[in-house]
This record gives sequence, structure tokens and C-alpha cells, in this order.
Amino acid sequence: MILTAHQPVYLPWLGLFHKIWLSETFVYFDTAQYLKKDWMNRNKIKTHNGSVWLNVPILNKGFLKKKTFELRINNTTSWKRKHFKSLSINYKGARYYDYFLNILEKIYLKKWDFLSELNEYILKVFLKELNLKVNFIKASELNLEGRKSNLVLDMCKKLGAKKYIFGAQGKNYAMEKDFYNNNIDIYFQNYNHPKYSQLHSRFLSNLSIIDLFFNEGPNSLKIILQDQDNFGIK
Repeated sequence: MILTAHQPVYLPWLGLFHKIWLSETFVYFDTAQYLKKDWMNRNKIKTHNGSVWLNVPILNKGFLKKKTFELRINNTTSWKRKHFKSLSINYKGARYYDYFLNILEKIYLKKWDFLSELNEYILKVFLKELNLKVNFIKASELNLEGRKSNLVLDMCKKLGAKKYIFGAQGKNYAMEKDFYNNNIDIYFQNYNHPKYSQLHSRFLSNLSIIDLFFNEGPNSLKIILQDQDNFGIK
């Protein structure tokens, strides 16, 4: 079985979906500790003035000690209205504007109390639109032990994985020998960001996947996968 994992991300970037496409099982790592200025509650979209952040506010009492699935959204602000308005204004004129704005509206009309639940819902919406089918497991439903490399190894062993796909940063902490000693092959994704049609002048990379959806619609998965190292897995 080919396994990968990732912490909850708000409006994820393209590389996450390539990693999921390579895999048979995906662990939604909702037990990760919250990190300030990370991607758990924010991401970038493109505007006339370049990229801007969309931030989901969280209740900050003790938040640095909480796991992602415990984080509550601060709904005293009008963040949903602001995000939807920003998306509707800045992607007006995109080829698939009407279709994807309707999908986004359904997301922002829902009430969200927990950040992890919002991000999980959004991720599954995107997976459905890309027709990406994967066995989806939440880390909070597993009894995982250890930290960093040992935690990933424990996850691989408990789920019976024979191959594991790290992100590029995995090279900074993965103890490769431990995996090979347990007959688990590991790979380090180095995503080659593709170019595609965008609004607003020069091309910007590393935006939320929603930028690709608005501009390329049904061609999105093909673009995500083009010119990538698939390690001979697919």
C-alpha cells in the first residue's frame, strides 16, 4: 500500500493533490500542533495587485498548545463573507468563474466551528472535483506514537504501508534507514510547479488550488500532474 499524509491546510496548493494522486491511502494529520504563520488557516489567491492572504481567524486562548482538531474558529468576525467577496471580485472574468463560485458559496454558507472540519470539507470538495479517489483516514482516529520520523514510521507500520511519500521537507527529519529496515520504501516529493492561464498579468505560482480551478476547470488535474516525478509508482 502506498501511503502519504499531510496536516490540515486551508484552500491547499497544487502539490498536495499530486502527492495524494500518487497514493492509495491518505492520512489527514489533524493531530499536528498548530503553527503560527503556517498554512493551516491561511492561503494565497491572486488579485490585480499580486497575491494576498486569506486568513481564517482562530480563538487564540492556549492555541499554541492545541492540536489542529481542537482549534476553534473565531466566528465573531465576518471572515466567511470577506473571503467569499474577495474570491468573487478577484476571479470575475475567469473562464470557470460561475461554476466554481457556486461551489465556494456552498462552503461559505455553512457554519464552521472547528478549523480542521472546515479544511477537511474543503479538501474533500477539491478531491471530488478532481475525481481523485483515495482511502481517507484521520490521524485522530489512530493511536500513533512517537515524533517526526518515528511517528511516520509508526503510522506506516500500523497501516501496513510498503511505500511512503514525504513532502520535500521530509528530507530534514526522515531517518531513512529505519524505514528500509522495516521494508518500507520512501520517496521525497519535489513538486515542479506548472504554469497555466491566469488572470491579472504575470504568472504567480504557489497559490491556492482555487486559482487553478477558476482558470482551468476540468483541465486542472492534468495540469497538476504535468512534468512531475512520479517515482515509477504511476
